[in-house]
Amino acid sequence: MDIAPFLIDFILHIDKHLLLFVRDFGPWVYALLFLIIFVETGVVVMPFLPGDSLLFVVGALCAAGMMSLPLSIGLLVVAAVLGNQSNYTIGKFIGPKVFQWENSRLFNKKAFEQANAFYEKHGGITIVAARFMPFARTFAPFVAGVSQMSRGKFTLYDVGGGVLWVGGVTMAGYFFGNIPFVKAHLDKIIWAMIFIPGGLAVLGSWRASRKAKAQAAAQA
Repeated sequence: MDIAPFLIDFILHIDKHLLLFVRDFGPWVYALLFLIIFVETGVVVMPFLPGDSLLFVVGALCAAGMMSLPLSIGLLVVAAVLGNQSNYTIGKFIGPKVFQWENSRLFNKKAFEQANAFYEKHGGITIVAARFMPFARTFAPFVAGVSQMSRGKFTLYDVGGGVLWVGGVTMAGYFFGNIPFVKAHLDKIIWAMIFIPGGLAVLGSWRASRKAKAQAAAQA
């Protein structure tokens, strides 16, 4: 099976895929969700996995009585926190070597540099803000590790951001996911959840990068 078309279909129709999985495998859906959130936040080469849309659909399924809301939020907060901790550890271990990496199928250097510029401008709060930005949330903990942020400080932002992200988006799905208009236009909503925060992240990092270059040129 060609993985690319499957991933695109899974992301755009995640509501249908999760609904089928709940019906066919029952409680095992929690293990699948835990794995997806952990890998998306914990493996720097997997920024394309669904995050916001998955949490939104989980909330809608909980509202429909097909999943447990407390269990879903609790489990996925743990997955998000542990994922970031894993990503931070990888960044801290690898360190400055990443700046020598080139673009490849498994590493997007431009996306990393954008996340790094955003981090340089906003500091630790980036860990919280990046939770709501596709791609940025995968690279932000990695950048924090590369930048040698202390584990204690990182964990504070990690836990706070994880609770806000998982709890906020899941509850949005719980209250709004089953509204007929939302269900009818869910694919468009998913695209918006991907591109709007992502676009804001790119714009912010571009501005930070341009400002850094201007300052470097002024000092030269």
